[in-house]
Amino acid sequence: MWIRLWITVLLALGLAMAQAPTLTVLTHDSWALDKNLIAQFERQSGIRLRFLKGGDAGVMLNKAILSRGAPIADVIYGFDNTLLSRALQADILQPYRSPELPNLRPELLLDQTFRATPVDFGYVALNYDRGYFQSKPLPQRFTDLASPEFARLLVVQNPATSSPGLAFLLATVATFGEDGYLGFWEDLRKNGVRVVSGWSDAYYTHFTRAGGDRPLVVSYSTSPAAELFYSEAKPKPAEPPTANLFLPGSAFFQVEYVGILKGTRNQRAAERFVDWLVSRAAQENIPTQMWVYPARRDAALPEVFRWAQVPPQPARMAPRQIAENRERWIREWTQVVVQGQSAEAVKARR
Repeated sequence: MWIRLWITVLLALGLAMAQAPTLTVLTHDSWALDKNLIAQFERQSGIRLRFLKGGDAGVMLNKAILSRGAPIADVIYGFDNTLLSRALQADILQPYRSPELPNLRPELLLDQTFRATPVDFGYVALNYDRGYFQSKPLPQRFTDLASPEFARLLVVQNPATSSPGLAFLLATVATFGEDGYLGFWEDLRKNGVRVVSGWSDAYYTHFTRAGGDRPLVVSYSTSPAAELFYSEAKPKPAEPPTANLFLPGSAFFQVEYVGILKGTRNQRAAERFVDWLVSRAAQENIPTQMWVYPARRDAALPEVFRWAQVPPQPARMAPRQIAENRERWIREWTQVVVQGQSAEAVKARR
């Protein structure tokens, strides 16, 4: 009798799992949450989660836009405020007003159509290798990066394919203005700046901390905290081996969003996932998984975040201004930095 009962229970559980909806979530390559937390959500919701990593945020969003007629996922996470207008204009997202919105920081709610829900925020910033600069001077001004003494020391990301790369480009526009940002980039090019496609390549291949030859990298203000958190040195170092270089005007305020893709056949499951991602449990897991600040106001931060400094005056830009100029700025940047044209020639063609 007991054997038959257990067989019945196991068959019922197997049938329930077979019938559970599978929700596909398109993310950037830096997506990470605790596996136990994800498993708990799956158990409680009856929803299976499948994460599809789509490259850097810019590449990921391109994939979602190109597949909008037959979406490759139900939900997209990781497009930021530099790409928000592009996602909205492409009309790939559908509105969803999560009941958790009142718990989120109001300054992050940049989409009044409720197609993009803020999940986290942070600051794109310059990082430097402490060991390399232990006996060498650091740049003191933004323009110092183009000085001969710092030649061939900086690695950045391409703004056409990388969200931190685009954020850094926008920081230069905000700081140097329409008339000056291209000249700054021309100086950087002549000074040997290295351009790569995405953050992972820049940080884990070309940064000196990973064995590369560039002690300056465009990364995040939380990266030093992550370096200390993951350090396997014995004993644990008292401070991170990297640090932020907050040159005036060089950091950029960044917000990341989640949205439900049009055409999903799992609308209710997608809504439950969005609600869960901004729940307190998930939000308090985010800092030491993706090394950004949680969007939720009541989420506690881990102690290691004392090394995740906040820039004194980060550059900011309204989504509308980004929307109206982003493609031109990227095109002009490409002409100057990649194609080697002069800043004055590019400006003359505006």
